Amino acid sequence: MGRLTTHVLDTARGRPGNGLRIEIFRIDGEARHPLGEVVTNDDGRCDAPLLEGEAFTAGEYELLFHVGDYLDAQRVPGTQPRFLERIPLRFGVADADEHYHVPLLLSPYGYSTYRGS
Repeated sequence: MGRLTTHVLDTARGRPGNGLRIEIFRIDGEARHPLGEVVTNDDGRCDAPLLEGEAFTAGEYELLFHVGDYLDAQRVPGTQPRFLERIPLRFGVADADEHYHVPLLLSPYGYSTYRGS
């Protein structure tokens, strides 16, 4: 059964990105359809898949990471507004029977992602 998961690693601190809010959207042309939101746990992960089973279909998705609020909560110094406030990651799902893991590696001035396992 396919599923969508994520995790956040705060690379500046060398720790999991705990307490970070993530919104999930399905993209249909120019429209964004909200599917839910989660907050990362102490391990920087979500307690359950973001989407799975019949709720997870082929198509385009977006994860919106609210990193400014997270960095403020961690008391990370930075400019206001922050250089990174929200990070939208859009990606395509070709086969909804597979596991799509989309992590975020975060620092106050940069980020990266990849399709994990």
